Amino acid sequence: MEICRHNDQIEISELDPFLAELLRQIPASASPDGLPAAEQRLFSSPTNGKEPELCAEWKQYVEPELRRLFQSATETVAADLEQLNGNEKSLANRTLRIPAKHTDAWLSALNQARLVIAAKNNFTEVELSDHFRSPIGSRRDLSLFQINFYGFLQEFILRELDG
Repeated sequence: MEICRHNDQIEISELDPFLAELLRQIPASASPDGLPAAEQRLFSSPTNGKEPELCAEWKQYVEPELRRLFQSATETVAADLEQLNGNEKSLANRTLRIPAKHTDAWLSALNQARLVIAAKNNFTEVELSDHFRSPIGSRRDLSLFQINFYGFLQEFILRELDG
């Protein structure tokens, strides 16, 4: 896999089918699916419940806009990912081009996905910090790999924006 910036887009080339599939999973992975732990990670209270009145206002006025922004980012990413659809049985490497104007949406959707996956799997800080974990041997290991892969993409996008 190679990542570089070309003019007004970020290009991820030589994307093997496994990584392409992980990318295709971003929109679904970003959805908290009504899971309380995931909802709490995405829409955390500004005072951790210490000021009930402020928390109620947050839930009423801020959370709906956050939900709208998160949904919009996920829809943008899903549209960009259409490039990876086609002959899914092919083992050929793919190329994904992300318009520079979509990078904020990508950063948001990748962050959402990472938070939701971490909450769904109840990962500890130690697990999330272990970047030298053994090979993928379970669904949980795959989820941790997915979090780290998405984090790598976030880091690269941010570096390109700082350019």
